[in-house]
Amino acid sequence: MNALIQNFPLDGVVTINRVILKPEYTVDDLQERVAMLCENVKTYHSDSGFIGGFVALNSGQISNEGSTIGQAVESPLKGREALIVTFWRSFEDHERSHRSDTFQPLFKQVLELCENGNEEIAYEMLWQGRAYSPEEAEKARKAKEQYADRQAA
Repeated sequence: MNALIQNFPLDGVVTINRVILKPEYTVDDLQERVAMLCENVKTYHSDSGFIGGFVALNSGQISNEGSTIGQAVESPLKGREALIVTFWRSFEDHERSHRSDTFQPLFKQVLELCENGNEEIAYEMLWQGRAYSPEEAEKARKAKEQYADRQAA
């Protein structure tokens, strides 16, 4: 397995929060509150299970090449929906972080922005990987071509 997330254990846990902003809040509000929350997690939980994370904002673009639900032009949640994705050594480490006194007040401030409340789902990692370098990609293509030729014979 080519590690995309450095030091992420094979049995690690990924958590995903889906945030839909209430109309009276902006992306700047979300960024400010989530930054405070993320800084807290990094400061107090980097040595107790937190591996890393990211926050992604819905750009509004919908892939018509990768979607099977019609030919939508733009997501109605553009600029209002974000995913907060974190990587943990274990689910127990994640839960312990949420119970901490320093985390809870900041978490509540983020939840104030949410139209959809909050449901944080934990996932087990099945695969992760980084892109090939140009040289690796060329070798992979050659191997595929060679293997495909053997299959046909």
